Amino acid sequence: MDLSDLLIFKTVAEEGGIVRAAARLHRVQSNVTTRIKQLESSIGTQLFFRDRQRLVLSPKGESLLVYAHKLLDLAEEARSAVSGESPSGTLRLGALESTCASRVPDVLARFHSMYPKVRVELQTGTNDVLTAAVKERRLDAAFVAEAPRGKDLTSLPLFGEKLVLISSLDHGPIARPRDVQNDAIIAFPNGCAYRRILERWLGRENLAGIRVLELASYHAIVACVASGTGVALLPESVLDVVRTNEVARHPLPGVLANIVTPLIWRTGEASPAVTALQSLLHYSKLNGRRSNTGEIAAARALKSRARGSKRSNVRVAGLRMASAERAERSRVSVYHRSGGR
Repeated sequence: MDLSDLLIFKTVAEEGGIVRAAARLHRVQSNVTTRIKQLESSIGTQLFFRDRQRLVLSPKGESLLVYAHKLLDLAEEARSAVSGESPSGTLRLGALESTCASRVPDVLARFHSMYPKVRVELQTGTNDVLTAAVKERRLDAAFVAEAPRGKDLTSLPLFGEKLVLISSLDHGPIARPRDVQNDAIIAFPNGCAYRRILERWLGRENLAGIRVLELASYHAIVACVASGTGVALLPESVLDVVRTNEVARHPLPGVLANIVTPLIWRTGEASPAVTALQSLLHYSKLNGRRSNTGEIAAARALKSRARGSKRSNVRVAGLRMASAERAERSRVSVYHRSGGR
């Protein structure tokens, strides 16, 4: 068993079959089939079960997949460390639909410019789906809405988001749950963290009688809300991207409205590509803070200079007045001494 065997095995497990794995690996199907059989023979156990047209991992295969990920990531990390080259390979990245719309494009543009040898595979999903995919090593990292509580995942808090309720323009003010008791809730499927926040605001006692329309696109959600189908909860950053003036915005209490989007990855298993992404995001975050601090300092300096300029102008005006008064007194004194001539 060598690293190439593990790479073929991992790819077949991820693709669910020989045909797609062979296409991804740029190998003929017979070669992939032979390598899998040789691997099973060398370790003395069956790694896959055939289910119709798919190959499904056996319990032993699932165990080997965990070690395959670790060994391949470690090999890539060792190669990068020894060669001194920038990260390469594939970064399997997950993101919320909202983060994809408003945050990810800029991040990926900077990442591609810095690490052109890394191929990014982007997958969208709800908070719970993405978190599970990272835990199960189907994703290397993901932008989610809730930082994980367990020790098996690590997170880096990144983007501050403000959630708002949206309704059609002719809807009345929304300040409390009873203001939407006759409306449908438009949201992503179960597993969406924003949906959980909205349900928390509504209260368990009000959920039973509320209709829920599940959609998988923010453009569709905003369009349905604008038409009067119901109300929805989403980040303001998404509304800025959609650029719609056809919905009304209603604030939520700050404890529910203000959240932070973190990047999560498996503790102790960050690949070179994930480490590079972490560094880029961490630097951008620090640079943003310094920029804000610099702006505040500059504003204070301008304000201080303005005050100093004002005081200086007052002093100059005072000196000019005093000088004029002395000159006037001197002129009057000379006039009197000369007898009025």
